[in-house]
Amino acid sequence: MKLRLITLTAACAAMLATISTGYAQEPAGKDAGGNRHRHHNRGNALEHMTKNLDLTPEQQAKIGPILEQAKPQMEAARQESKEKMRAVRDNVRAQIRPILTQPQQQKWDAIQKAREDMRKARKALRAAEEQ
Repeated sequence: MKLRLITLTAACAAMLATISTGYAQEPAGKDAGGNRHRHHNRGNALEHMTKNLDLTPEQQAKIGPILEQAKPQMEAARQESKEKMRAVRDNVRAQIRPILTQPQQQKWDAIQKAREDMRKARKALRAAEEQ
């Protein structure tokens, strides 16, 4: 039982370390020059395919409706994935928190709040850029 707890704790720590390093990397959607790609705007998929694959107008006319029809399904899958990841993160945090001392919990809470604030700031910035 103790070995299982140690293994679980180590796995959670490794996962959190991996998540943390993701925040330190270049934000998603930016290339080496710092230019933001508009891949979050799924409406450009046909435009990108046309450019990269040299689609004919006939191919564009056939592919466009397929992409449009898939949009609601893709958005639903994306939302479901976000919710599942949030549930996993919450579960991991709930398991780790009791292991920490009171000062460690306070420091961890501050780190989590800072991450949440940064996430909200990035979201607001993206919304402002899209306008």
